[in-house]
Amino acid sequence: MSRYGIWLAVLLVAAGTGLGGVAAEARFSLLDRERGVLTLAPVLEKATPAVVNIAVRSVRPGQTNPLLRDPFFRRFFGLPDVEPRREVMSAGSGVIVDAEKGYVLTNNHVVQGAEEITVTLKDKRRFRAELVGRDPATDIALLRIPADRLTALPLGDSDTLEVGDIVLAIGNPFGLGQTVTSGIVSALGRSGLAAENYESFIQTDAPINPGNSGGALINSRGELVGINTAIIAPAGGNVGIGFAVPVNMARAVMDQLLRYGEVRRGRIGVVIQDLTPEIAEAMGIPGRRGAVISRIEPGSPAAEAGLQPGDVVVAVEGRPIGSSTELRNRIGLMERGRRVTLTILRDGRERKVEVTIGQPARSVIPGAEAVPQLAGATLTDIPPDHPAHGNVRGIFVADVARGSPAWTVGLRPGDIITAVDREPVASLADFEERVRRTKRLFALTVLRGNMQIFLLLP
Repeated sequence: MSRYGIWLAVLLVAAGTGLGGVAAEARFSLLDRERGVLTLAPVLEKATPAVVNIAVRSVRPGQTNPLLRDPFFRRFFGLPDVEPRREVMSAGSGVIVDAEKGYVLTNNHVVQGAEEITVTLKDKRRFRAELVGRDPATDIALLRIPADRLTALPLGDSDTLEVGDIVLAIGNPFGLGQTVTSGIVSALGRSGLAAENYESFIQTDAPINPGNSGGALINSRGELVGINTAIIAPAGGNVGIGFAVPVNMARAVMDQLLRYGEVRRGRIGVVIQDLTPEIAEAMGIPGRRGAVISRIEPGSPAAEAGLQPGDVVVAVEGRPIGSSTELRNRIGLMERGRRVTLTILRDGRERKVEVTIGQPARSVIPGAEAVPQLAGATLTDIPPDHPAHGNVRGIFVADVARGSPAWTVGLRPGDIITAVDREPVASLADFEERVRRTKRLFALTVLRGNMQIFLLLP
């Protein structure tokens, strides 16, 4: 049966069945008695005024021949010292979520680098938008427009979505103007599209194309359940695999953007992995889903709360956890200082543990803050795109200022510090803990290319 045949069958069943209140409600909302057709127009009539077009003006460096960046060649050809810049216009979509205050949710990638943001409503009114805040890790941004007579979409509960639910995508694909497409929820909890991001996407086959980004994914009741974000498009267009940020995640981000102008993520200091059937069998946990704690960072909130390696987290604040990604997302979107209750399995018995959300681990450390002899160096975790990522345990030397103490010691950009005083370090958190436990460091073990060297600290 074709896609449209399936839709027709679904609508006919919903419209023709008179059994039960839900079926009766569906019958009256789908059947236009005056025209004698089945339609979703009443739902869209209320929803579409809340979806807006977003036009972004940004400025980028002009494209020039690399040779012309050399000062000698620029003087030779009489070119100005400042490289030319060019204006770039791009478009996306957004969703009004607060009609009184003019708040509009969209994607971070729609407004990133914007010099000017213009929002156009369905009634053709245009407004200059203010960027309230944005969060690259979830690809969510919040705008404010100074407008009255706005229509906002009611926020649904994306945690109640199920595979097979009918959804509608509203946006501005290819700059054509407001467009509505339909489909179903194809999958839930999708992740892995971008390293280090907080992802739990709703996957849908409702056609989503370039320009739909930031638009609304609504359910059959007209409630916002997701913000359209990404597509898998080998040929550059829709192939039936689109992704939306769940509205519950977007709402949590929006709340922090309104309070702080940024998302103040927390952590509890654990390394986790999925509870696989093999691990569950080995631990005697039949038919369970959750996240296994494989490591506890010393001095972390998890350590203070008494969590142990081997504990299996199955719920946060009573809400079940299905995977390590889900646990990371839940904790990562909670504010620092908040006390939460984790339900864990230990030795086959269920327990509840209270833990305080702590500060996130730093992603960059100036060398001088750690050790005076490393002043001038910038230390980070090994980048995800580095060949050593996942293969080598250590910290990455992102930069070293020439003539600095770190340079004098022999440290160079690209080095990977694998041990401090012969004690292995796997991350910045390990490095900071090692520094805290000693008054003076004597030697670094460094991996430079395929060669391991030792650097003595004076």
